[in-house]
Amino acid sequence: MAIERQDRITGMLQRLSMLRGWSARTTESYYHDILHADDHLRARQHSDVFAADREQVLEYFAALRQLDFRESTILRRRSALATWFTFLQEEGLRHDHPARQLPKMRKSRPLPKLMNEADVERLLLTPDTDSVIGVRDRCMLELLYATGLRVSELVGLTMGSVDMQGGLVRVIGKGDKERLVPFGEEAARWIRAWLQRRPTVKSAHLFPGRHGRPMTRQNFWQRLRLYARQAGVVPVPSPHTLRHAFATHLLNHGADLRAVQMLLGHANISTTEIYTHVTRARLHELVNLNHPLGGRA
Repeated sequence: MAIERQDRITGMLQRLSMLRGWSARTTESYYHDILHADDHLRARQHSDVFAADREQVLEYFAALRQLDFRESTILRRRSALATWFTFLQEEGLRHDHPARQLPKMRKSRPLPKLMNEADVERLLLTPDTDSVIGVRDRCMLELLYATGLRVSELVGLTMGSVDMQGGLVRVIGKGDKERLVPFGEEAARWIRAWLQRRPTVKSAHLFPGRHGRPMTRQNFWQRLRLYARQAGVVPVPSPHTLRHAFATHLLNHGADLRAVQMLLGHANISTTEIYTHVTRARLHELVNLNHPLGGRA
């Protein structure tokens, strides 16, 4: 019976995924969220995600809060159920929408984890640049910190993404939005060093992995963790921590918030404003300075 239920939910989500153009990762996330709600509704409400009414949906989210689920998790599951019930309506399987206009929840914004400039410097100096892999990793770390790219954007760069003459990298970010991000001389030096040592494989990717495919996000994260431990950086940063460091250090050195928003590819300035909470003490101390590594010799 449980297998039939899971198969039905899976089948519905696969159809929804095709209609919405979801990635496999998004589809899997929705599957786990819907299945969790279904398990709860069956165990506590004698219902399921096909037949639940508004009161049962409200009880489900109240239970999540009582169990101290993170706000981000609760908000994600609200979104998943709202999408699910909308789809059931569109398919003619329901006439009502029990997850519409639920009481609002405000998502709290945790402050970004910080790395100071000394920690970043130690991290960048860690790869053994006598080896090809070390040059590649040094280039990736320098470019990540110099541009504030998301790790998915970094590993997805192609040979045509980098304009060495203009000192720009062309990035396709969230929502397939394109942006141009400048990089400084130090990053340019390591890009040139990598291009000289890069294996001659038939691949359009700037940082090709095995068989010419792009390096995975997980592989790069493993490399970063290795170097962080060798450099004694605690806590061990994630690739996103370097993105936070890029934004925070720019603001510390007097950069304009709107400019940082554009560099990060944030659609809304409120997303970027979180960095002002961690930089306000120094925001007005240093002005008209570039990125701390932009002109390093």
